[in-house]
Amino acid sequence: MVVGSNPAAPTSIRTSLEDARKVPPISELTRIEPVHLDRLDRQGVFTTGILLEVSETPTRRQTLADQLDASTNDVLTWRDEALMLNLAGFGADEHILLSQAGFEGLRQILDVDLDAFRSRVARAAIELNQSRPSDLTLESWWEQARTLEDE
Repeated sequence: MVVGSNPAAPTSIRTSLEDARKVPPISELTRIEPVHLDRLDRQGVFTTGILLEVSETPTRRQTLADQLDASTNDVLTWRDEALMLNLAGFGADEHILLSQAGFEGLRQILDVDLDAFRSRVARAAIELNQSRPSDLTLESWWEQARTLEDE
């Protein structure tokens, strides 16, 4: 039996396990030192969703930075990338594509207009020899970034 597939398990446990499978793991962050990844893991922060939760406010970011012996700027950098990784329809391949296009986090997406975003992603897709996401997908990511701007 697969863990989390037990229909007799409490709903909250099943939901947590199912959600954990959908949220990118913390190890997908590219702008974090291995020592900080290990410390996050020891703090129980093993998904980008949990990272976003524990770094939601300036006080929480400071607390997390203190616990990890990191700076609040480090935490903001990780949070920025985690926000991008949690865009709908976004996975590991898309992360590579956007990194190739020069978008390592949400802030860089917010710094460009939609046409520039599309153009840079299209160039990156050519460079990586992969298909470009649809215009609808690109517009969705760009709009989601705008929605998350205040995070």
